[in-house]
Amino acid sequence: MLEYLDEFLLIALAHFFAVASPGPDFAVVLKQSIQRGRANALWTSAGVALGILVHVTYCLLGVAIVLSQSPAMFNILKYVAGAYLAYMGVQALRAKPVNGKDSAADLEHQTSEHAVYALRRGFLVNALNPKATLFFLSLFTLVIAPTTPTPVQAFYGLYMALATWIWFSFLAIVLSRAKVRAFFQSAGHWFDRGIGVVLIALAVRVVL
Repeated sequence: MLEYLDEFLLIALAHFFAVASPGPDFAVVLKQSIQRGRANALWTSAGVALGILVHVTYCLLGVAIVLSQSPAMFNILKYVAGAYLAYMGVQALRAKPVNGKDSAADLEHQTSEHAVYALRRGFLVNALNPKATLFFLSLFTLVIAPTTPTPVQAFYGLYMALATWIWFSFLAIVLSRAKVRAFFQSAGHWFDRGIGVVLIALAVRVVL
């Protein structure tokens, strides 16, 4: 395994900069942290990490090469991802003012009820992200040597999924702190609408 250490460090560094850059994953984790609390945001973070495994799997199976040679397939992925982000953005734009008491009650209800939905939301945002597709395509075709054994490549993938989960879980814990949530929630539904604008802008960026 030591003979692949240099390759692993290069992958770890590239992945760190990719996962730390603002994008759909960050926007969704931020939204869940502020709106629905820590537990919900942690489930979303886990979903994002599971989405990584989708990219790793098709790269290991060689589907990434087919995808890179088929602009039509890649465009379909872009449009589906863009539509999903736009849908979430529109839902956020429709946020209505509520009083503080009702907001707290609704927040508690949503946090306990929709953990599975939060997991699915994080998974779909990452699995459908064309930016992630391009990143893993480049990683598995340009950085990882063709002679690297499949089990070692799978280890790389598991590492990136775990690192992604740790990173976004850390963000979820920080962003869901009482003072941070209180700051954003002081703007009430305007924060939701702001996130909606960001998600729609990301949808346009994904498609274009």
